[in-house]
Amino acid sequence: MRLAVIDFSRCQPKKCNYECQRFCPRVRSGIETVKIVDGRPLIIEETCIGCGICAKKCPFNAIKIINLPEVPVEPIFRYGKNKFELFGLPVPKQETVVGILGQNGIGKTTALRILIGELVPNFGEDKEYTLESAARKLRGKEVQNYLESLAKNEIKFAMKPQHIDQIPKFFKGKVKDLLAKVSDNYEEVAEELELKESLNKEINELSGGELQRVAIAACLLKNANFLFFDEPSSFLDIRQRLRVARILKKFAKDKAIVVVEHDLIFLDFVSDIIHIVYGVPGAYGIFCKPKSVRNAINEYLKGYLKAENVKFREPIKFDTKPVDRIKEAEVLLEFTCIKKKIESFKLEVEAGFIRKGEIVGVIGPNSIGKTTFMRILANEIKADKGSIKGKVRISYKPQYLEAKREVLVYDLLNAIDSNFADKLFIKKLEVEKLYERMITELSGGELQRVAIAACLLQRADVYLLDEPSAYLDVEQRIRLAKILKDFVEESKKAAFVVDHDLLFIDYISDRLMVFTGTPNRHGIAKICNMRDGMNLFLRDLGITFRRDKETNRPRVNKPGSRLDTLQREKGEYYYL
Repeated sequence: MRLAVIDFSRCQPKKCNYECQRFCPRVRSGIETVKIVDGRPLIIEETCIGCGICAKKCPFNAIKIINLPEVPVEPIFRYGKNKFELFGLPVPKQETVVGILGQNGIGKTTALRILIGELVPNFGEDKEYTLESAARKLRGKEVQNYLESLAKNEIKFAMKPQHIDQIPKFFKGKVKDLLAKVSDNYEEVAEELELKESLNKEINELSGGELQRVAIAACLLKNANFLFFDEPSSFLDIRQRLRVARILKKFAKDKAIVVVEHDLIFLDFVSDIIHIVYGVPGAYGIFCKPKSVRNAINEYLKGYLKAENVKFREPIKFDTKPVDRIKEAEVLLEFTCIKKKIESFKLEVEAGFIRKGEIVGVIGPNSIGKTTFMRILANEIKADKGSIKGKVRISYKPQYLEAKREVLVYDLLNAIDSNFADKLFIKKLEVEKLYERMITELSGGELQRVAIAACLLQRADVYLLDEPSAYLDVEQRIRLAKILKDFVEESKKAAFVVDHDLLFIDYISDRLMVFTGTPNRHGIAKICNMRDGMNLFLRDLGITFRRDKETNRPRVNKPGSRLDTLQREKGEYYYL
């Protein structure tokens, strides 16, 4: 089977000479394979031989020619000729949390749109189906009953969207007014999600974490028996993520819940079964049959699906880090005890330092002072007491990214460093594909990668990255971790990295800076080695970690389990 996919957001026929058509050997031999329709190319898959010359010749890298192996499931939906195609579907199950794991742009959100009836399966054909006719075509498949029930309006569903930043554009007013529109009995859910103090706030005044929890609350409160959550952990700290996971598991006792998520610790904790989606982002995606949670995540990390006998990439490995890998390295930045008061919030940071070639992971709840500390280091705000010793150049990537300027990605990066295209991390971040795109047109994940690239291009001694994993999928997060580790080690620079994905933090960090205290009131921070820092943080959370025997990845122990009890008794919350 062959797919020819054109990314029409990158295809610029006015700036090229239709190289895709001019160099196609089939066209040269008189066989219509690439034709121009309304000024844009169309590749006829039936006559394409899959040589890939058009993809190589396209000056904007807009074409993908993919020779698919035998696909274990049938096509479910295609957006049109030379566009993305989806194979297979996940099936929601009553009293079950179904997790979905896969890269960005691989069809997860498309699958959710089909399950809520926003899209109707067309099976890759150039014709329209109704839900009834689609269900008949899927006769004998598990999803048939679901689509039939959806067609008869027997399914009541609610969906928490991925892009929660759009909510203030559609709703004006207070949080309690929005939740009251969904249900009069919103107080209990609001309390469980720690929203009581936010109820009287205007929607447009909410932080990202508050807005996410409001969206989750609204979804849970709807009179629905099928609930869909697209990336519910975004903007939440680890404590809030675990709280949301527990709430979702509680609601799954009498509902069917589907969760799309990139935080593997959250997905591991919340799911009962997991569907893996693999393929080529922007081209096609294939849903596997459900697997047990542990096997699904381990197979995903290994890049090999045992039952399907499919290898889709090289394995991702988690190594047990040596203690103080760079303990003899020269100190690069040192600061005295820092204090800062902002209105009613007070921050206290113990004196500390960072060495050359070191990454210090920064963890703690939201509104505890992490970003305030980063801004003090970046000299954006002044500390009331304490200082940074010596003159150190700082490069800072902030938490919230805004694309206000109409500028090409290429021009933005070129203005920072004219030799930027030669940097290895530019290639590894896959920023090259975005050169001809305007900053304002980028998705959240694309903007994040450009912002990270811009930060690393700055001539600095210490790099500050605030939540760099936001909007990135699992593979992009691990790739970023490797990029940052290689970058600081080879350049003899250093980095502070704030993040809420504990798997990412565990993978990347040499030491930890742990923030404790009371959010919005008092933050206390100090730098520790990995074991002491994680023990301090996990003890505060009330959870214990273990290492998976196959992949060495961190996993949350089931509360009250034998290992959880043993580790608590020994005071080893991180892992034994």
